Amino acid sequence: MILSGIVEKKSILLLLVLAISIHAHTQQFGGNPPSVKWNQVNTDTARIIFPAGLEKQALDIADIVHKLASITQQTIGDRIAKINIVLQTLPTTANGYVSLGPFRSEFFLTPRQNSFELGSLPWHKTLALHEYRHVQQYSNFRKGLAKVFYIAFGQEGQALANSLSIPDWFFEGDAVYQETLLSDQGRGRLPYFFNDYRSLWASGKNYSWMKLRNGSYRDLVPNHYHLGYLLVGYGYEKFGNEAWRKITTDAAAFKGLFYPFQKSFKRNTGQSFYSFRNEAMEFFRKNTKGNTDPVSAFGREQAHFAADEEYPYWTGDSGIVYLRSDFKKIPAFYSRNIITGNENKIRLKSISTDNYFSYNNGRIVYAAFEPDPRWGWKNYEVIKVVNIATGEEKKVTAKTRFLSPDISIDGSRIVAVNNSVKGKNDLVIIDAANGKIINSIPNPGDYVFTYPKFLTNEKIVTAVRNIKGEMALGIFDAEKGIPEWLTDFTMNAIGFPQVNNDTISFTMTEGPQDKLFISVKGKTLRFHPDAENTSTSDYQFALQNGKYTWSSFTSAGFHLFSGPGKFREINTAKTENNFYNLKKLQQQINLIADTTVDGRRIKKYSSTFHLFNFHSWRPYFSDPEYSYSLIGQNILNTFQTELYFTYNRNEKFKETGAIFSYGGLFPVISAGGAYTFDRSFTDSANVTRWNEINALAGLNIPFSFTSGTYFQTLNLSGSFNTKQVYYTGSSKQDNNDKRFNYAEWSVIAGNQQLKARQNIFPRFAQSFFARYRHIINNYTAHQLLLNTALYFPGVGPNHSIVLQASYQHRDTLQQYTFSNSFPISRGYSDIDFPRMWKIGGNYHFPIAYPDAGFGNIVYLLRLRGNVFYDYSEVKSLRTGIKYPLRTVGGEMYFDTKWWNQLALSIGFRYSRLLDNEIVGLAPNQYEIVLPVNLLNR
Repeated sequence: MILSGIVEKKSILLLLVLAISIHAHTQQFGGNPPSVKWNQVNTDTARIIFPAGLEKQALDIADIVHKLASITQQTIGDRIAKINIVLQTLPTTANGYVSLGPFRSEFFLTPRQNSFELGSLPWHKTLALHEYRHVQQYSNFRKGLAKVFYIAFGQEGQALANSLSIPDWFFEGDAVYQETLLSDQGRGRLPYFFNDYRSLWASGKNYSWMKLRNGSYRDLVPNHYHLGYLLVGYGYEKFGNEAWRKITTDAAAFKGLFYPFQKSFKRNTGQSFYSFRNEAMEFFRKNTKGNTDPVSAFGREQAHFAADEEYPYWTGDSGIVYLRSDFKKIPAFYSRNIITGNENKIRLKSISTDNYFSYNNGRIVYAAFEPDPRWGWKNYEVIKVVNIATGEEKKVTAKTRFLSPDISIDGSRIVAVNNSVKGKNDLVIIDAANGKIINSIPNPGDYVFTYPKFLTNEKIVTAVRNIKGEMALGIFDAEKGIPEWLTDFTMNAIGFPQVNNDTISFTMTEGPQDKLFISVKGKTLRFHPDAENTSTSDYQFALQNGKYTWSSFTSAGFHLFSGPGKFREINTAKTENNFYNLKKLQQQINLIADTTVDGRRIKKYSSTFHLFNFHSWRPYFSDPEYSYSLIGQNILNTFQTELYFTYNRNEKFKETGAIFSYGGLFPVISAGGAYTFDRSFTDSANVTRWNEINALAGLNIPFSFTSGTYFQTLNLSGSFNTKQVYYTGSSKQDNNDKRFNYAEWSVIAGNQQLKARQNIFPRFAQSFFARYRHIINNYTAHQLLLNTALYFPGVGPNHSIVLQASYQHRDTLQQYTFSNSFPISRGYSDIDFPRMWKIGGNYHFPIAYPDAGFGNIVYLLRLRGNVFYDYSEVKSLRTGIKYPLRTVGGEMYFDTKWWNQLALSIGFRYSRLLDNEIVGLAPNQYEIVLPVNLLNR
């Protein structure tokens, strides 16, 4: 077996791989360009690895995690493992994760513009509070059977065991609780965080426990962060600080092999988990149950999720423009006449990291996402302008990091937030004609700016966060940066300002809700609609000539409401520091208020440090071959290693090898080798025995592009392989040793449109694969394989037509035969002719959305079908005869979740063979299919 074949075979893996994805968030191999120079702060609890220029953030994080290691450690366990934390500034998204395999963490430091969603605290400090809780969790969840899994499979084994015994809602709910307990804010104090559940309760939508755990393709269902915080918070409230530590300790150890978490809960609290979860939900639900306001009524009227309608702007006395997205269609700009109700789609919105846009005088402006072609962690936010009359879109900037742009009334200028890779946050004025920066507004207060708007060409309205995390609304001089404050600095979130002459409307947190306000003539007034929302919160207040519209959160999505109301002056919007009256949160410690460096030294960090970093050992099985691999990956994820041993049950041969990949340069460099011994082949005359040595060196260049609503990828690769065969024993007398080299070249290209939630496939997509393999010396052999697929919309919004075509060409000298990967007509297998081609047609469609499960073991989200027709033709060059292989049939797929966490699609296929004389198969063929859908984002 040649080395490239060894690499290809690894598609069948233990359940292990399914579980790893739960907590091992997406990692980019070789995501940073080599120009990034890394430093480190190394303490006894963590190593903070960061690019030059982020010294202050790194020292803050080091101080916070050092304190956390003693302050909250006892609530989860007594063990703490040292963690490597990598600070990333090149991504324009706000995120973070801790993973096993390898044990590491990454913080993405670009703060999100929406302060209602994640809060207004300094983003790197919030990440430290939240993500370090996962470090504490993993450090204490290697017990009992989880420890056995670790011994058997390494860190990936622990990840599997933990995902089977500790629910994901606990991981995230416990982390949200920590960020809330140890700061003046945290998501547990943000009304936005509770909108999902409050809207469901107010509309009388009481979903089953399994639906709340697994989600839905039809309905708005809160995620495991929301659910987890409610359960964890109530658990601390009822049972004290030690309960969850005891529960998770026993559950991680699998004290109770089946349903270990529920059994541990009962053992340590004396209450059944079923009773507890109902009690906890009722504790939070009692204040919002059965409301009759317009927001609740709208949600009650909708059988399922309707749509998100966001960011309304007036285009005249009766017209608005807004963004609409739903589960069947991707986001698009719409115009609506509020009198007649007529609306028109302006155009689809390009792929973006959020839904925000701004509008002025017939022009929409927004930031679109674009990746760097090569480096996965490097991406951009470019400004686009849309003419709402024609739908024409113009790209104004390129390779920029501009967020939340606004365009002036005359269309000549754009103001935007500029987030630099050094962690700086500034306001910039841009020429709308050429995208050049006219000036950068001074920022001596080191504010984080959000959602800037032109008040005049010389003055900018913007919501800001200070270094404490407090927010205020201010007017900034576009030249000097001098602010005039319209509100006091408080921990209330502020956002979504709009300007109408001398009146500024905005959203601000007040108590348990986010509410609508205006600032006019130095006064702050609260808007009270005649039919007021008492259930959730209101956002994005637009007003013109005494008319008002806004977006409210409902159980069927954000919905636009309009109507009259009254304004009342306020002095200071009240801050509620203890949402839902969790008394334990009154014991909070503001851990992040002051951070100290404690004399910690900053040093250079070498990208070659701990280069191999073996973390897991994986079993593979693909009968008759059984393999065991040692897996390594360095912390910066630029070098990956695999050492493996394989045993073939049929031929009794053994194989050992190594594969190395380096992604720190523009091309990804791969190399490896394998030694196969004790191979044999038995025929009627004798037994032939031999050993093999295989080696590989290759280059791969992965490109990624985004244009408009399409993701585009291109992967170019080439490898040089050498193979040597040494005959052993008596076989030496009858055979000459063989040695030859061969090359392999491939091109993989894809172009796919953004997918809505219910779409089985993108409405438009194309994929192409080409591979050519040929022997270079001593022998002659070659093989060419071409595959392509085209995706089109079907009759329904979630239906897809998929057309496929394939061609394979190889020599007939039989000096060497490359492995066969041709996708023959479904129902057939193991057919290899020198000429083969195929065309196929598929029609995929949804059948039902059951939203039902059994015993917290398996949950069925969707049932979908596919009918297909395949026509293959193979040709013998010796005889010139062509053989048709036609099949028709159907497939049934079950999109499921197992144990409320592991997503898996299982399919069943029936193929009717219309031509079967070549292989003599029965006409009816049945198969189980585990699909790998490369286009399903």
